[in-house]
Amino acid sequence: MRLRALLDTDALGLKLLGGEEELDRTVRGVMTTDLRDPSRYLSGGELVLTGLAWRRGPADSEPFVRILVQAGVAALAAGEAELGDVPDDLVLACARHRLPLFAVNESVAFATITEHVVRQVSGERAGDLAAVVDRHRRMMTSGPAGGGPDVVLDLLGSDLDLRAWLLSPAGRLIAGPKVAGPALPAGVCAKLAAEHLAAGRTGRRGPHRVALGGTTYSLFPIRSSGRSPQAARDVRETVLSEWLLAVEADAGDWPEERLDLLHGVTQLIAVERDRRDAARTVRRRLAQEVLELVQTGAPPAEIAARLRVAAPVLLPGLGAAPHWQVVVARVEWDDAPAGPGVPGAPGGPAGVPAEGPGGRRTGGTVDGGPVAQSLLEEILVDPLSTGPEPSDRIAVAHTGGEAIALVPLPAVSSEHDGSESGILAEALLEAVRDPLSAGLDDDGRLTLGVSAAVHSAEGLRGALEEARHARRVAAARPGRVCAAGHQELASHVLLLPFVPDDVRRAFTARLLDPLKDYDRRHRAELIPTLEAFLDCDGSWTRCATRLHLHVNTLRYRVGRIEQLTGRDLSRLEDKLDFFLALRMS
Repeated sequence: MRLRALLDTDALGLKLLGGEEELDRTVRGVMTTDLRDPSRYLSGGELVLTGLAWRRGPADSEPFVRILVQAGVAALAAGEAELGDVPDDLVLACARHRLPLFAVNESVAFATITEHVVRQVSGERAGDLAAVVDRHRRMMTSGPAGGGPDVVLDLLGSDLDLRAWLLSPAGRLIAGPKVAGPALPAGVCAKLAAEHLAAGRTGRRGPHRVALGGTTYSLFPIRSSGRSPQAARDVRETVLSEWLLAVEADAGDWPEERLDLLHGVTQLIAVERDRRDAARTVRRRLAQEVLELVQTGAPPAEIAARLRVAAPVLLPGLGAAPHWQVVVARVEWDDAPAGPGVPGAPGGPAGVPAEGPGGRRTGGTVDGGPVAQSLLEEILVDPLSTGPEPSDRIAVAHTGGEAIALVPLPAVSSEHDGSESGILAEALLEAVRDPLSAGLDDDGRLTLGVSAAVHSAEGLRGALEEARHARRVAAARPGRVCAAGHQELASHVLLLPFVPDDVRRAFTARLLDPLKDYDRRHRAELIPTLEAFLDCDGSWTRCATRLHLHVNTLRYRVGRIEQLTGRDLSRLEDKLDFFLALRMS
């Protein structure tokens, strides 16, 4: 389509600010960005939409426009919602570089323009199938007439007789057809995601064809913001975060027109992906703010106040102050060398486990922090969420090459009853190991650490350190994807001299606080009983004699200790944990 056709469409709300002589340029795609340098995501011929968040001053306009011109874009459209009128410095910069510039009325959403351009471009290629693309635009509309990706999948079934599913890189089913037919099993989803990630690492252009159980699937990548394999600086930056459209058909037999149509559909779904990513911005910011407070040692009252602000955003409709859990993830590649100051690297603290085979670290050509952040946002989705998005209870920040998720737990069992609640490292690992191992191929690793649940702001710092140490335990294990939970720290990491005081306090609190609380309420002397029992090497007779108790009374107290903590004092490991907790307290 031509640029001048955009001006002829009143619904787009575009006003030409410069470049009238260039309106016969061809538009081959559309991209929304607020990056100061979006060149890696541009392949030429795009209409670039921007909200001007990249502009901090007049001097920023010239380099931004120069980058767009060098990338060969067709035109720039700037929204008026952020700054009001489009700044004069941007108008002048576009005029100097002969780049057509449009102003977008604040009443018009970028998604509306994106849908129109994609529909027109796809329609021109698909000929008489353009009507199908036109119907698919309904998935992006808000309100009862919309419905997101599910609508386009239903239309693929009704108009083209194609069954299709939208999957995350970890094999989670994001959307599927609501029409009659068997659901796609979780095992098939995981295998399709693994095949997609493995093919993506080779750089082969989609769709990728896969045969599973006598059924052939064609896998189409969903690339956000018009990205292409050639535009990405490194395929590893995007392959682990791409959604995929799995179509139950062999696309190798399709005519070019039908392939063009499906690629147009993936662009429409990419708009939905961008919308969901934008919705995560607030949660990311909340996570970053809380993380900075925790790491800088802010008073617990200040952290608690920030959590009270975060709770309604992360738990829409519930409103109750939740317990919290911390998950830490790190993605590392073989070409990322270790460096001073990195745990386990030269200059790091002694005794820290190595980060896995080959000494992989974050650094080099790929920043693993954003990749790990995107992955955590996908794999920590709460399937029981009742909010507008399944991911609306996850807040993930990234710093120093690692991603840190703050996960609210709306309801957990009694804090000191010894039962498990929240996210379990083993279950998390089982769900994502196979597909993500394929995406990491033979040169990457994902390691995860999961903390215990904490019920207050005071416990968050210890939970963060606990999750980080659990991740280091996971990093010492073989395998492309590894995870460890807080349970594995009790008898291992705490024996090491470099463990921070916060982790020691968290460990002793988890074991001894329920006993101290019980003693305070009932004057039961469980702590002195525990100390004497361990000092007597678990001898019932000697301990009863020392405490001047009947053996049955001693057995009752020890039973109460085990009930409150979920531990077993006949096990050597639990005796050792209690011994360490008493010494550290």
